[in-house]
Amino acid sequence: MKTPAVLACRMLVAALLAASPALPGAEETKKPDPLPTPAPAPPGSGAAALEKLKALAGDWVEVEPKMGPAGSVVESYRVTGAGSAVVSTLGPGTPHEMVSVYHRDGSDLVMTHYCAAQNQPRLRTKTVTGNVIAMEFDGGTNVDPAKDVHIHAVKIELLGPDEMRETWIGWKGGKPEEESLVFHLKRKKG
Repeated sequence: MKTPAVLACRMLVAALLAASPALPGAEETKKPDPLPTPAPAPPGSGAAALEKLKALAGDWVEVEPKMGPAGSVVESYRVTGAGSAVVSTLGPGTPHEMVSVYHRDGSDLVMTHYCAAQNQPRLRTKTVTGNVIAMEFDGGTNVDPAKDVHIHAVKIELLGPDEMRETWIGWKGGKPEEESLVFHLKRKKG
């Protein structure tokens, strides 16, 4: 007698075999489908800024050290998701390491910042002027912007292919904190 469990197992095995590649010597294996390519972003759009961020891939050190000893890497950028996202790690390997993930949302650029403050503000930019990417708060998780400390805006100024300035604007109690965090960074060589 075939129990429902036996029938379910047989159906699962049949489905797995149907979905798995052919055994060696059976039929020629099918080549994987090419990865999808997003539509080109309109020039000057937030989404076009993703290409600028991809060019930042690598390790970065501070010109005027604030986060660690001179010459230590304070931020790393890498491209992931078949080119669909850029991951920035601020303070890599430290107890206060934070990660920001940038990606397109239609013709906008969005970023989620995974903060040491245990919240995840989401920022968005719709347009980019020259080599300045300015992002503003657009919601988030584990954050009440009227009272919680959080990153509310970020400005990335691309000063050259190997130099940038980042300004991180924090909010507390529903208004900007007195001092922003400003990092003047150069690409680490060698």
